[in-house]
Amino acid sequence: MTATISVRLDDDLKKQADELFHDFGLTMSAALTMFVKQAVREQAIPFEVTRQPNATTMAAFAEAKAIARDPSVQGYATAEELFAALDS
Repeated sequence: MTATISVRLDDDLKKQADELFHDFGLTMSAALTMFVKQAVREQAIPFEVTRQPNATTMAAFAEAKAIARDPSVQGYATAEELFAALDS
């Protein structure tokens, strides 16, 4: 037994995908079935999904690195040490 699903894609993206899959000798349906089988087998999305940090996040990363390298900034080995310093 098979199930039917409906997927909405941008027309240009669908055309590009159809051409690519055709070059591999696959239909869109076969390619999507391969994707789903791989995801189920691995219990994960079968490729890395990342989000590129925006300018604000990149600035925060740079600030954190600068603070970590600054010898005048007090560091703490444990959260308990940090909380004790905050309480004093």
